Amino acid sequence: MNAQSRRPLLVALAGATALSLGGLFWLSRGLLQRLADQPGDRPSLIDLLAEGPRPSPAQPRRRISAPPGQATWTSPLRQVCPTRDAEEEARLQGLLARLPQRRQRVVIDPSNYGERLRQDIGGNRLDPRPRLVVLHETVYGMESAINTFRTHHPDDAQQVSYHTLIGGDGQVVDTVPPEKRAFGAGYSAFQGQWAMTSPKVSGSVNNFALHISLETPLDGEDDGPSHSGYSSAQYDALAVVLADWMGRYPIAPEAITTHRHVDLGLERSDPRSFDWTALRRRLAALGVIC
Repeated sequence: MNAQSRRPLLVALAGATALSLGGLFWLSRGLLQRLADQPGDRPSLIDLLAEGPRPSPAQPRRRISAPPGQATWTSPLRQVCPTRDAEEEARLQGLLARLPQRRQRVVIDPSNYGERLRQDIGGNRLDPRPRLVVLHETVYGMESAINTFRTHHPDDAQQVSYHTLIGGDGQVVDTVPPEKRAFGAGYSAFQGQWAMTSPKVSGSVNNFALHISLETPLDGEDDGPSHSGYSSAQYDALAVVLADWMGRYPIAPEAITTHRHVDLGLERSDPRSFDWTALRRRLAALGVIC
């Protein structure tokens, strides 16, 4: 190969060498800067090389608006503690111990529940742990509610579910696992808190709430302001489910509220005719309040 034919090859080799040296210069410059920035026990050059390139800066987060004002929730469970009855304590503790065997699991359509998200639509971090309980009622029977949950709903406005249903006889039916997000409340907030997890819907408590619904008695299958109330078996089952959740998640008694209270649309009134004294006495017997 003569000198004339070798010239292009030499030019190419020189260019490649320059690029390689330039890349090593910028890599070493970045690594040295990182070493200078880190006090104390600094990683070695080999450690930094093993880490690979540093990630690009995160996208700026967008501020999410606060929910509109609503009445402050004053928990009825924090009123004067009832006198505890040893017989009732033993009975309820027995129900709590048998709760895992009593629970029934019903599979519902995936369109009616979702994942608890760790980030809102603005890129802000969310705490997905359940820390609020919202009480509901079915208005119609349990089977009607379950059939609704089993129906595919592609429209966001129709998607609905609760984590747990309590039948009139105290039957406990789980429809959404607690670690998932049930769609029990739409436009809602609690004590100035909500999460905006979809650009299609307004803020809601669903991402950090557990939803539980009592089966409505037959005389309440209407839009009247009240009905005959819930059975003793329902209050027993409700109390043991709440005690179980309060033992597993950071749920304070003050964070047990109603659909009526969290609803920002002022359209919900459930659970109607709810007896807070009956629930307070049972939770005290279970040792989770007072």
